[in-house]
Amino acid sequence: MEIMLYIAALIVAVAFAVLVVYAIMTLKATKQTMDNVKDSLDGLNTQMKGITDETTQLLTKTNRLADDVQQKSSKLNGVFDGAKGLGETVRDFNNSLKQLSGSISRTANQNPEKATQAVKWASTLMEVWKKKSK
Repeated sequence: MEIMLYIAALIVAVAFAVLVVYAIMTLKATKQTMDNVKDSLDGLNTQMKGITDETTQLLTKTNRLADDVQQKSSKLNGVFDGAKGLGETVRDFNNSLKQLSGSISRTANQNPEKATQAVKWASTLMEVWKKKSK
């Protein structure tokens, strides 16, 4: 009976030794896996730092570009306002010419002799002006 107790103790000791060996092997594999994870995270951290730096530079350039576009857009607004004013001036000038033309036509129809005389005087003045400007 005492032998059985020694055999049982020996089996328990061997089982414990096998358990310890497998636990050590598992812990070594876990350590190696954790080292690989650490290396991967370090690499990822380095890459993220580079991405963050590039993103910051890109954002800075984008903000500068947006400011430049805003300034140029503001300058163009002034040009468009000026063109609008010029268009209104031309339209007003055309309306004035139409009114003047209508007035001249009415006057010429009412007084054809004076109209003929005015045309002659205008032609004479134009010829004098052309000769003088040469």
